[in-house]
Amino acid sequence: MRFPLMSARRLGLPRRAVSQILLTQLAIAAGVLLLATGLFLAPLSAQLDDQAMRRALAIAQSAAADPSLAADLLDSGTSPDNPVQASAERIRRATGAEYVVVLDLDGIRRSHPSSDRIGLPVSTDPSEVLAGREVMEIDEGTLGRSARGKVPLLSADGEIIGAVSVGIAYDSVRDRLLGAIPGLLAYAGGALAAGALAAWLLSRRIQRQTRDLAFSDIAGLLAEREAMLHSIREGVIALAPDGRVRLVNDEAARLLGLTPDSTATFAGCPLDEVLPAGRTADVLSGRVTGRDLLTVQGTRVLVANRMPTEDGGAVATLRDRTELERLGRELDSTRGLIDALRAQDHEHANRLHTLLGLLELGLHEEAVEFVTEVAGVHRTTAEQVTEKVHDPLLAALLVGKATVAAERGVPLRLAATTLLPDRLVDPGGLVTILGNLVDNALDAAAGSTAPLVEVELRAEGRTAVLHVRDSGPGVPAARREEIFTEGWSTKQPRAHRERGLGLALVRRLAERQGGSARACEAADGGAEFSVILPEALR
Repeated sequence: MRFPLMSARRLGLPRRAVSQILLTQLAIAAGVLLLATGLFLAPLSAQLDDQAMRRALAIAQSAAADPSLAADLLDSGTSPDNPVQASAERIRRATGAEYVVVLDLDGIRRSHPSSDRIGLPVSTDPSEVLAGREVMEIDEGTLGRSARGKVPLLSADGEIIGAVSVGIAYDSVRDRLLGAIPGLLAYAGGALAAGALAAWLLSRRIQRQTRDLAFSDIAGLLAEREAMLHSIREGVIALAPDGRVRLVNDEAARLLGLTPDSTATFAGCPLDEVLPAGRTADVLSGRVTGRDLLTVQGTRVLVANRMPTEDGGAVATLRDRTELERLGRELDSTRGLIDALRAQDHEHANRLHTLLGLLELGLHEEAVEFVTEVAGVHRTTAEQVTEKVHDPLLAALLVGKATVAAERGVPLRLAATTLLPDRLVDPGGLVTILGNLVDNALDAAAGSTAPLVEVELRAEGRTAVLHVRDSGPGVPAARREEIFTEGWSTKQPRAHRERGLGLALVRRLAERQGGSARACEAADGGAEFSVILPEALR
């Protein structure tokens, strides 16, 4: 599935992401430089205008401050060779101004670069400067557009007798502005070249990271990734190098007990904030390494694998093996029952042969006693269990386990204090706990000098208390917590399922009901497993 960039193709742009990014960066750099140049030239033009007007005003102020100029204005006439004209032309040549015009109170020129204009009125209104105010402006006059400065001309006693007007050709200001442009463009070109080099280097890095893919390919890959991650029946969790969650797909949320609506909020959160402390968090974070690691989350048995990524992060996958483990345990129980039935079949055949022999020999009373004894043993066992354990599921489990234990040569008995009423809230959970503990106890007691497994079930108010003791070698004190870890076992794994999950499930189920599970040494040696389940009875 692809989403082509039709606008890019219509414009003839390259399809590769790195080329488009490079062109975009160059266009942005050029646009920024043009904007910066325009923003720089606009105030520069105004600044040059202001400098020209201030220069004209300064020249006019200097000329008006000359006492001889005021005296010559009062004493001379309007002839082209009057002393005012000579002084003004001297100042004009010395300062490089376009003109220096001295006018009287009537606005009549007493000096001008063109001597034929002496004696004529000025072309602009002189009322403001003759009123005693200095004037700076850019205006159009007889000599063209110029930057002007006008200063009142005072007599020796401080009276206004005229004015001095100095103009600087506006073309010179424009020339200065145009002269600054080449240097500015040179700097802008250098900045653009540096920006282009930086953009090229950045585009090369992006090219390596995107593997030279087009935007349409990247968009298609993202769409395919989303569809794949949320459709596969395997949990996927992506982690960043710092241990934060990047992605949790729907199956992973289901297996870990997270709500699908909240998976998006976990993005960017540390893994330890998403999952409680335990083996699952240790496996996903990489604190526990290995292949096909077993872990228990809630009531689910999961197989986890973790693969590091190139950026230092990791992708972890989760597979649900709950049903497989349940079927495996059922298969183990079924095989045990089949073996017990096979043995009982042999034993039953032997008893029938014995009974037949007694009848053929005419020993009818002995035959009746033999049948009564055999039937009574089995009846006694079932009655003992049902008298003390009133829940039918637990009673059936104990009767079946007693048959298997007898076949294995390990007596299974109930403690004298056993008494459990038929008021269990979750009998299925207690069946799982008791079945796992009894199986482990039978494995441990088999082969010991005086094999024995004892089960104690009792109620303390609404709390169910379970103890399973065996005559096996016991559990070392240093291992009494480790044995409840997923995947830990001293037994050889079976072909159809993994070992090391029974005790982990026992503790997880107990903690799920607010209880606890622990191991200790039995009073007569061996191991004793205790499970406390508060609020287990109605």
